[in-house]
Amino acid sequence: MGETERIKHIIAHYLKKYGTSDPFEIADQLGILYQIGNCKHEGCYMFLKNHRYIFLSNKLNGFELKLVMAHELAHAIFDRKENCYFVRNKTLLLNSKIERRANTFAAYLLIDDNMLHDYEDFTREQFCDCTGYPEELIKLRLK
Repeated sequence: MGETERIKHIIAHYLKKYGTSDPFEIADQLGILYQIGNCKHEGCYMFLKNHRYIFLSNKLNGFELKLVMAHELAHAIFDRKENCYFVRNKTLLLNSKIERRANTFAAYLLIDDNMLHDYEDFTREQFCDCTGYPEELIKLRLK
């Protein structure tokens, strides 16, 4: 099973088990703690004292907050013992395996097939304007 297929399989499992694609609700169900506050980065995942924590910047708007949470949730799931930071205009462009996987996870979690169908007659730019998601995310989802 390839990386994307594995990601899709895990997301399908969470959708079935928890009935949601909301990264905050999934984190709650998995016992991953998160906090929104004054952070140096847009978000970060940390493994501290055998607990998984996600920290999110209070400067993010709704769509950005959900995107960064989905990205950091992927780190909590796949990279349990790594500390990872989300930096806008950098993280979505990184080619490292763990960042690419976190971005792909966020793309598939937040942009489901129904959403793609709803926006099938829109350009990528229009899709991004309507959803608030960056173009890099839709490119990952359409690969």
